Amino acid sequence: MTFGLVSGGAFSGRLIVGHVVRYALVVAIIGVFAAFSVAAPTFLAPANLQSILVNNFTLLAIVAIAMTFAVSAGGIDLSVGTAVDFASFAFVSLVLAGQPVPLALLAGLAGGALVGVFNAILIVGIGISPFLATLGTLFIGRSIQQLLTNGGNPVYLPPAGVPEAFRFVGHGTVFGIPFPLVVVLVVIVASAVILSKTRYGRVLTAIGIQASVTRYSGVAVPAHVAVTYVLTGIIAAIAGLILTSTVTVYIPSSGNAFLLNAIGATFIGTTLSPLGRPNIPGTVLGVLLLSIVANGLLLTGLNFYWQQVGTGLLIFGVLSISFLNQKAKRRG
Repeated sequence: MTFGLVSGGAFSGRLIVGHVVRYALVVAIIGVFAAFSVAAPTFLAPANLQSILVNNFTLLAIVAIAMTFAVSAGGIDLSVGTAVDFASFAFVSLVLAGQPVPLALLAGLAGGALVGVFNAILIVGIGISPFLATLGTLFIGRSIQQLLTNGGNPVYLPPAGVPEAFRFVGHGTVFGIPFPLVVVLVVIVASAVILSKTRYGRVLTAIGIQASVTRYSGVAVPAHVAVTYVLTGIIAAIAGLILTSTVTVYIPSSGNAFLLNAIGATFIGTTLSPLGRPNIPGTVLGVLLLSIVANGLLLTGLNFYWQQVGTGLLIFGVLSISFLNQKAKRRG
């Protein structure tokens, strides 16, 4: 009887540990949320929680989702920040020229798409690896922005005369919900459906796992990869439009500030998949984790550079637990 109780208890313990390891990302979110609730008295204030979602989460989530598509195809996109910037520049330029806001929004999306098309030509047309191709696009895009702005000068919109529709993109509400948050929710749902419920999404996953086998199955792999990079540019452009409308200024190369966190959130999100694959729910939770940490460390008054150290250690911790779990499964 005692042996049975001990055995049952050991089994239950292993089961609990297994679940904790399997959902290390969720456990980490709950842990940091609880820790900052104690360490920073204002952390749980409604205004601060809204700030986490609107200011920390929204833009990074959109850029990270764009990155998720590229990583799902077995590549990476180091030029997502360039797509953000090109969209921002096109949007501001047309608004300054007195063009209608809807036309300026379309121009912004076209700017992001242009970055994606350039990447597709380099990767699919010429055969350059995604890492090197998008790295080159990042450098070229940064130089173009410097040339267009006389060395990197910001392009400001005058406070007076800015169209109300322009302000709405960054500051409007829909049924009391901030419009940027509505946009990111739409992007999250649409992207999740595309990746998990459509043939394109299933093919993209297959390409990411084993492109050669997928090609032998009769799938037009180059076409799918090309579409993916164009789509990545368009999604990242949405973040550029919201950013520009929020701050009413275009700052050259500001989109690159999202790059490293977008990569981090995407790969943190793979821990939520049993196969270690990129997925939208995981990416969103990864962004949420980074957003909570950034906000919480700021409220505690920790030096900015130590904030980066803390974020890096947290990323290492979550990924290490996941990798060790997958390694143990392969051995078992």
